[in-house]
Amino acid sequence: MAEETLTVVSGTVEDNVSDRRVEFVGELDGEEYQFAVQYDMLEALSGDVPEGDAVELFERYSDDILEAALAALGRDMQQSLVVVSENDLD
Repeated sequence: MAEETLTVVSGTVEDNVSDRRVEFVGELDGEEYQFAVQYDMLEALSGDVPEGDAVELFERYSDDILEAALAALGRDMQQSLVVVSENDLD
């Protein structure tokens, strides 16, 4: 069985400072899903609190983030917004 691969749709990564999360559209098997990665997860991965560099941190740790996002999506594929937190890390 082939491993499922979640990819970021180009041009969709945005820092939502007011909600303390980075939002993006991900594609899996031809379907698009809206994701939000909490700043707490970025801090858990990097050891630093995001301060104007959340998108940079997202890009630096994108492999781990996409793996966690896939786990979060697996809980409920009908969610309109899949929130990815540090609880989704292995």
